Amino acid sequence: MPVEANAAQHPPAARVGTRRLIYAVIVLFGINTMNFYDRQVLGVVNEPVRKLWHLSDTELGLLGTAFVLLYAVVGLPLGWWADVGRRKVILAGGVLLWSAMTALSGLAWNFGSLFAFRLGVGVGEASCAPAANSLLGDLFPRQQRARAISLFMLGLPVGLGLSFIVSGELAQRLGWRAALFVAGMPGLLLGLLALALPEPPRGAAEAYAVGAARREGSPLRAVLRIPTMWWIILSGALHNFNMYAFGHFLVSLLERYHGQTTREAGWIAGVVYGCFGGLGILWGGWLCDWAVRRRVSGRLEVATLALLVATPCLFLALRQPPGYVWAFAAWLLPACTLLYFYYAGVYATIQDIVEPSLRGTAMALYFFAMYLLGAALGPYATGRISDYFAGRAAETLGLPRTDPLVKAIGLHDAMHVVPLLSAVLVVVMFAASRTVQADHEKLQRWIRSHHPDG
Repeated sequence: MPVEANAAQHPPAARVGTRRLIYAVIVLFGINTMNFYDRQVLGVVNEPVRKLWHLSDTELGLLGTAFVLLYAVVGLPLGWWADVGRRKVILAGGVLLWSAMTALSGLAWNFGSLFAFRLGVGVGEASCAPAANSLLGDLFPRQQRARAISLFMLGLPVGLGLSFIVSGELAQRLGWRAALFVAGMPGLLLGLLALALPEPPRGAAEAYAVGAARREGSPLRAVLRIPTMWWIILSGALHNFNMYAFGHFLVSLLERYHGQTTREAGWIAGVVYGCFGGLGILWGGWLCDWAVRRRVSGRLEVATLALLVATPCLFLALRQPPGYVWAFAAWLLPACTLLYFYYAGVYATIQDIVEPSLRGTAMALYFFAMYLLGAALGPYATGRISDYFAGRAAETLGLPRTDPLVKAIGLHDAMHVVPLLSAVLVVVMFAASRTVQADHEKLQRWIRSHHPDG
């Protein structure tokens, strides 16, 4: 019987029962939700922490950068481990570690101790993306991956939204330390649930079974020989710079520039990120799967178009005058919705161009660049730019650099870096959409050549 016919009669995804597939998606969604909840909580409590220890915006940015430093470096060996080890064990250990370190952050006694605890959070969270995406790639066939990944990535906006709202409420009522204690609790249960996840063979969801077959030589070099991966890696650095810069300072911007309380700012940011960002993830997954059935480049084209529309919306949100918080939110809603199309398009595309036994390595390499060059720089660089513009405003207005008006102007002006880099990202994504078909066809030829029936 021809290989194609055999694959059609016995779809690979059917090797894992429907109930176990549903369980896997729910647990992975929960893990990813807490992944982003825990990393965002510090951004929500920026202002009380800044006032307590008299921190500059540069130091606030460093706290947002702290976990990213180890996240990026540790992610590479964890990505290799995800390609050869038991992925559910990697996930379970990572969740338990980052949850414990998040809770311990509530005991911090100065800037240095809080920075150190956030480094620990980064070590644990580095386990999530390589192991989870590798599992999803082996649980779902190509035509369903963007939707499965979009459900997993739904944890990103939901986690951020819940963190903005719940942490804002807790910080307002019980103090910022309580917000960190509460953030660490759910991960303890999710770590145990991760141990019951299915562990399918690598390549189980491909039309041609290749198992653990891989190219000869270095896994990193094999991934970097794929032209589209270079564009995707660059896109990740740009996109993560923007998302972390905006996410880390959004509550501070709403408090300083638009006069909101921590609780009010948390609710606004939570609705924008959680509700409308979640819609962007789901719509993006559906549209990307629809587009890829028509042409291989469809996923990246959908994401590119979404980013093209999001860019002017971001700029118009920032152009709203002080106190015009609802006009600011009205422009931020469509921007945030469209920014989240990126994940469904790019994450599923990586699965389309990288063989199963290298997907953990590919995700780790992508995340290494995305976090070291993007997320690590985003909060820190934005904080530095904010301090620079605050200094200029202080000189112009004849006020001290610590004056609330000066701090508000500095941060507001610094945030304009986000729409600027978003415009560059559109160009990079378009370039990626022009190379992906050739890389996909090359992978399919390699897979067919390694199938037992040839």
